[in-house]
Amino acid sequence: MDEESNRTRRVGEQIKRELAQLFQSDVKDPRLKWVTISSVKVSKDFSHATVFFTIIGHFEETVDDIILQSLENTSRFLRKELGKRIKLRLTPELHFQYDESTIRGDRLATLIDTAIASDKREV
Repeated sequence: MDEESNRTRRVGEQIKRELAQLFQSDVKDPRLKWVTISSVKVSKDFSHATVFFTIIGHFEETVDDIILQSLENTSRFLRKELGKRIKLRLTPELHFQYDESTIRGDRLATLIDTAIASDKREV
C-alpha cells in the first residue's frame, strides 16, 4: 500500500514538472501565460490527475471561467504531450482546480501581522 501511494506521489511530481515546462514553452494561449502548477494528485489507478494551479499576480479566491475553459481546451494537447514525455501505460485525464491555499495563506499572514502590530501598540 505504501508503495502505491509513494508511486502515485512520484508520478504526480513528474507530471507537475512536465506540465510546468509545457506551460512555459509550448502552450500558446496568452490567457494561460501566468498559470503556475502548484501540485498534482494522481488517482491510484493513474487514470485521473487533478492539477492544482495558481495564477501569478491573482489575488482573488475565484478564477474566471475563461481561464478554466482555456485550461480545459488545452487539456487534450497537454495530455498528448505528457504521453510522449512520461512512460505510463495510461496517460491520466487532467482535471484542473484552482488552488486557493496561497490566497488563504496570504490572508492569514496579513491577520498575524495585524495582530502583532496591534499587540506592540498596546504595550
